[in-house]
Amino acid sequence: MPVGRTLFGGSPYLGVYLKAGEQTALAPSVMPRGLAHDVERLLGVRVIQTQVLDTEVVGAFVAMNSNGLVVGSELSDEELHSLDAIGRVAVVRHRQNAMGNNVLANDHGALVHPEFSPEAVDRIGRALEVPALRGTIAGLGTVGMAGIATNKGVVVHPKATEGEAEVLRELLGVPVHRSTANFGVPIVGACLVANSRGMIVGRPTTPVEIVHLQEGLQIFD
Repeated sequence: MPVGRTLFGGSPYLGVYLKAGEQTALAPSVMPRGLAHDVERLLGVRVIQTQVLDTEVVGAFVAMNSNGLVVGSELSDEELHSLDAIGRVAVVRHRQNAMGNNVLANDHGALVHPEFSPEAVDRIGRALEVPALRGTIAGLGTVGMAGIATNKGVVVHPKATEGEAEVLRELLGVPVHRSTANFGVPIVGACLVANSRGMIVGRPTTPVEIVHLQEGLQIFD
């Protein structure tokens, strides 16, 4: 089964630390090699270990799809070298600089925090080579925390409205499913890492939640 459960440094909030695409995944430089191997095996990716903006919360600070990556501030030369191995890196300066928390993207579209300026939305869309729109999930602007998207499906906060879900269906081109993770936590994007081949959830995630997440992301045996 392409599903794993684990902790990172004792934390079940894997999406804060990890970010996965179809070919590669970003992980903190301090991640144990055994866990990195599990990510590679379950998601079918190559893991790049690095810091981003001098922190280990890589998932919170990077938005990515198969076309590129977006960060909110200038990277160090070493960080830029690591990310360049994945794809083109774009810097979009904004007060909301945690791009992983504020952008929900797949290879078809990107939903971004509603406080982003039109210029920032345009730059994010051009960097990821997809249509980009401002919006919310369950009224939250931190859409990258409130949802997780792959090229097969999107899972969002259980209180996402039907209007918000319809925007996501049209923009990202995949079905939308509501669920929690980590034993009732609604900000599912912070709780797991996934791509179209597999997912790894925080250890507290229940079997019922795993079934909902599998259905939503279309991840089966």
